Amino acid sequence: MSTEGGIEVQRQLETLVRDFRTSEPPMPVVVLHAEEGADDTQVTGLVAELRDGQDTHGTRCAVAPPAQEGPTEVLRAARLVRELGDPKRWGNRHSIYRRYAFPRVRLVHAIEDAVRALGTDWPGPPAGSAAPEAGHDPAQALLNQLARQRWRPEGAARWHSGLPMFDMAHILPASLVTVLAALLARSDWYMAVASGVGFLLLLAVLNYVLPGRAPIFLWLRRESRWFMTTTFLRAAAQDRPTEVSLLRPVRSWKAIAARAYDVAEALKAGHEFQLQLYVLALFEDLRDNHRRRSWDLRGFKRLRPPLLFVPGAGTNNGGIELIKAMSDVRSRRSELDPLLLVAAVGADDVRRLERSVVQGTRADGPDQQGFQTRLRGWYDEWARNLRAEQSPSRERAVLPWVLKIPLPRDELRRLPDRQRHCVKAPARPSVARMVWALHTLALVLVLTAATTAWRAERLSKEYCSSSVLSANRDTERRPAPDGDTECIGIATGDVRFADWLPDDAKEPDAKAQTDGSGAPWTLAELEERIARQNDEVLGDDRGYVTLVYAGPLSADPDGGSSPVKGLEELAGVYLAQAVINDTFPVKLRVLVANGGVDLHHQTDMADAIAAYAAKDPTVVGVVGTGRDLKSSATTTLKLRNAGLPVVSGTNSATYLPRDFANWFSLAATDEWQSTQLGLIAQQLRTHARTQYGLVLARDTKKTDDRYTTEQARYGGRMLDRYGFTLLSERHYNLSGGKPEFRRHTEELCRGTRVPSVIYFAGRVEDVDPLMTQLGTEPGCAGKKMSIITGDDLSKANFSQGEDGVAPNVTLYHAALAELAKAARDTDFYKDARAYLPGLGEQRVGPDTPTFASGQTALSHDATQALYWAASLDNAPQSRAATWVNLRTVKLQGMATGTIDFTDAPLFGDRKGHGIVLTEVWRTADGDSNSRVVCSRVAGDARALTVKECAIERRG
Repeated sequence: MSTEGGIEVQRQLETLVRDFRTSEPPMPVVVLHAEEGADDTQVTGLVAELRDGQDTHGTRCAVAPPAQEGPTEVLRAARLVRELGDPKRWGNRHSIYRRYAFPRVRLVHAIEDAVRALGTDWPGPPAGSAAPEAGHDPAQALLNQLARQRWRPEGAARWHSGLPMFDMAHILPASLVTVLAALLARSDWYMAVASGVGFLLLLAVLNYVLPGRAPIFLWLRRESRWFMTTTFLRAAAQDRPTEVSLLRPVRSWKAIAARAYDVAEALKAGHEFQLQLYVLALFEDLRDNHRRRSWDLRGFKRLRPPLLFVPGAGTNNGGIELIKAMSDVRSRRSELDPLLLVAAVGADDVRRLERSVVQGTRADGPDQQGFQTRLRGWYDEWARNLRAEQSPSRERAVLPWVLKIPLPRDELRRLPDRQRHCVKAPARPSVARMVWALHTLALVLVLTAATTAWRAERLSKEYCSSSVLSANRDTERRPAPDGDTECIGIATGDVRFADWLPDDAKEPDAKAQTDGSGAPWTLAELEERIARQNDEVLGDDRGYVTLVYAGPLSADPDGGSSPVKGLEELAGVYLAQAVINDTFPVKLRVLVANGGVDLHHQTDMADAIAAYAAKDPTVVGVVGTGRDLKSSATTTLKLRNAGLPVVSGTNSATYLPRDFANWFSLAATDEWQSTQLGLIAQQLRTHARTQYGLVLARDTKKTDDRYTTEQARYGGRMLDRYGFTLLSERHYNLSGGKPEFRRHTEELCRGTRVPSVIYFAGRVEDVDPLMTQLGTEPGCAGKKMSIITGDDLSKANFSQGEDGVAPNVTLYHAALAELAKAARDTDFYKDARAYLPGLGEQRVGPDTPTFASGQTALSHDATQALYWAASLDNAPQSRAATWVNLRTVKLQGMATGTIDFTDAPLFGDRKGHGIVLTEVWRTADGDSNSRVVCSRVAGDARALTVKECAIERRG
């Protein structure tokens, strides 16, 4: 500052700025004037210096132009305030935070422009109209004009808030809400973005392209809320609405239209009202720009009040009338605004500001105190008298908000350069500016985007179906044997296990469609048909029950495992569902669960089933879990703890019915099977000589397989029981998914103790390599041998030549279902032709290779049994009731015979399992032939005898 007076005034301004950081002090209208008219130029220069200093300090400053157009001083003052509604007048490169916004000033400006555009005859009809009074509505004419202006000042830039003609304060949030809603609905991210962009474009069309009276969301704008709630404006007519509401847009629009008409009439009639309305709008906009309780905390970031500088307040720019209007409006309003006005008034014009609260300040008075002390005293006196001076009962009119500061000539004397300095209040950044700022927002957005991307990636790696923010937690990804991942759990929503199969496993086997071998349907076909059945069930008002099929529905291309077992079992479940829903009033809903390749992830599957059952009380039980693994006990325990009974078609574990009350199986147990196979071994034993027996089992140390271990245990006991001299049990390994028999056959066949009977505890896919070794290895190739094995060999296809036996070997194996004897009394095959896909025109019967293994028939009967227990008395039963009702199930006419659980003891073996003992041998022409030695259909509890199961001795 170049003068002593300027330094002191700057110090006082910085004192107000310092107080403004922590509170909201009343801001005076500071009027600087010289005590002598000759010094007016120095005072004007001092105001310019103050402006430069405040601009350097980062204060938002505006400077009133030296002159304004207008016929009267009041109109020139109104024009001055209107120009202050341009945000560019308040911006500079040192300012903190973003530009000011003046929506209220712009709204008043828009109404004024609309009145001007309607002409001097408004609110009357336009001059020269043929029927002046016919159909003329001044209010409608005003609204039409405002609509043409889009409720903005004439000639205003169409670019507002970065996009043309958008109510971005409402349109962007609405679009973001649309995006979030789409994400939470688990849509793909591109669908969510497309929804938001589409909604944004729709609102843009409604807001800009389509004709209308006002922009969309007009009643939600902050200027509209102020327009309707300020007491400064006169109330609308009593028969018109006077309030705005978020939920009542039409009523709010009518209220705004009525208020706009009243304001337009007032603007047309009086100049004083126009000026004061502009001043009020300016104050409200500045208050809003410094509001602390706002979404962006802008009041905590803008720590310096806005300053308006009027270097030469006089008649030509309306400065005097502006000062008066500001004081009058502040006196009428109770709110404080942050605007600090500093004006330079000529000495001759000071009297036009009427009486000031500061008296006796002549320069020729006794100068007992310095100018700084006197200046502070004048401000304190002004602050003390502010409330009393605003009282309307005062005898003389005053301008209570005006603080006049006379500057003596000594204070305006220029100082040497070394004595010039500028005072500045502390300017440390606020916490809000550092924390709730654009860079913080950018950092938060980056972190949020990174976290969202990380979470989406994690969800996509952990769950089978996921979106950006959520996932279907009923299925999870688990490592597959080939190093890839497989989908484990219970399929709900849009999850389909067929989508996780290799491409070559997604299509039906062409050979199966021509000769009936294998499964002629695909997993995708079965899942789709089950889903359609479920949709019909859920859309039906009648009651329903839900069961879960749990099986192996994954494929291992490297290990050779395929989902054929799961496909055959699931076909039986679907067939039962289709028949039940077309026949009975209580409908059946089926959910599909996958335990992975060979059910190696069945405990995870059980967890998913139990978790889903806790949410869905209609789930009454589980069908499947058809492999006996080391994890089978844990799986059954998890399902028991969830209150779910399990009805298995093919799991032959001996220990499960003894250990778990919720376990029901149609398959003959391994121990009972070995007892029946003992009828064959008994006939193979020649007591006159020593016969060696061998148990050859797959090595299961590194696998979860328990079926092989159980078969080997009971098979060895059976051979020992009938007098065979047992050799040391041998275990073969797999290499690349193929069994290694060569070392074992070389040692056995070239030794002195060649076994005449081998109990094979392995899998059906290992039989062909074993037969090849036994048929070519010296010592065994010319020796008659017998191989006895369990029910897994029922999957072999000897009739089609795909599987065979060595010339010197007779194979005896068990099967779990006697389909031929049960075929006469069942509709299973007729229903299969009607409902199952892929059967074409082939004959369907118990000897059809598609059904020969019995997997489809057993799972069909298991489903029927569980449904019968769950729908007793033609009413949906609870989970616990279904468990209890299972011990009363007795169903005849099933695909495998009679399903009878009535004699099933708790923790014990039941009777009446189906069983088939089959003999396979090599014919003279090199083909394999087979015959049923003896059998029992399900429900027939009569014991098999040696006579009934007599074998043929072949030379």
